[in-house]
Order: sequence, then structure tokens, then C-alpha cells
Amino acid sequence: MKNVLLGVTGSIAAYKACELVRLFVKHGNIDVHVIMTEAATEFVTPLTFQTLSRNPVSIDMFDSPQEWTPGHISLAERANILIIAPCTANVIAKTALGLSDNMLNSTALATKAPMLIAPAMNTGMLDNPATQANMKVLCARGVSFVESDSGDLACGTTGRGRMAQPHIIYNKALEILEST
Repeated sequence: MKNVLLGVTGSIAAYKACELVRLFVKHGNIDVHVIMTEAATEFVTPLTFQTLSRNPVSIDMFDSPQEWTPGHISLAERANILIIAPCTANVIAKTALGLSDNMLNSTALATKAPMLIAPAMNTGMLDNPATQANMKVLCARGVSFVESDSGDLACGTTGRGRMAQPHIIYNKALEILEST
């Protein structure tokens, strides 16, 4: 059984992560655990991910752990891959800097599993030199990225920054899982 950790951040694209969970569960032989940022819960409820994944959803580092070990450590140690989809510019920056002020970033800092990030943000944010520099830092550390799509964005503009379709992220994750 492979263990997929799916980090969901505060983007309108969070609804697409539901389909990603469904694809992994449908695959069979994959156990999915979802970690949501507080901002992500404004877009999709934890109950949705709990129902789809059939596992508890982690949000707060200070929730009572399901096991005797801290949640972010036990999740980090059992992961075969950590996927962050959608991933905001904020979480990309925190991950590049090694900040661990929430459950998702603490787990990302603690895991030795391969990491796959699917950015989702406004074109200006994605193209900003700070975001591009943070992505280069993560690439240099071995983090893989799924390229953002182009099209209509939630802000009303058109351009690059839409989260890739769930089946594209799913296929890239399976490729990484098969190579490890």
C-alpha cells in the first residue's frame, strides 16, 4: 500500500483536489491523507476530503494526534509522496524558506518523501521574480512541479496560473511513485 499525502492550500482550485483524491482512491492500493491549510477550509470543507479519502483530515498542528507521535511527524514518515495541489505562492515561499508555522509546511519540512507541487495563482503572482526564485530553490532541492495551465483565472483575467487538471497531477504522481 502506497501512502499519498495531499496538501491543499487556500486557492479556488481547492475543489479540483477533490477529484485528485477520488482518482487515487479509485486506483486502489493507495491510502490518501489530506492536510489542509486554514485558508483551504474556506473553499472546501474538511468533511469533503475525509469522506473522499476515508481518512481523518489534518489542519492544525495542535489538534490531538491520532497516534502517540505528533501528526506532522507520523504523516511525514509514512508518506511515499507529498503532493501540494493547489499550491499558492505563499506556501511555495514558506516551503522554499523552510518555514513550519502550520501543519502542511511542518510536514513538508519533516518528510523525506518526494514532493510534487501544482501551483495555482494569478499570472502576476506566478511570474513574479520572488515566486520564480522560490520555485527554482525548490527544484534545486529535488521538488517536482506540474506546470500551470493557461486560461480564465478566478480574478477575471486570462493567463497562466490555473492549477493543472487533476488527471495530469495524478499521472505525474504515479510516475514518481513507480520510480521510488
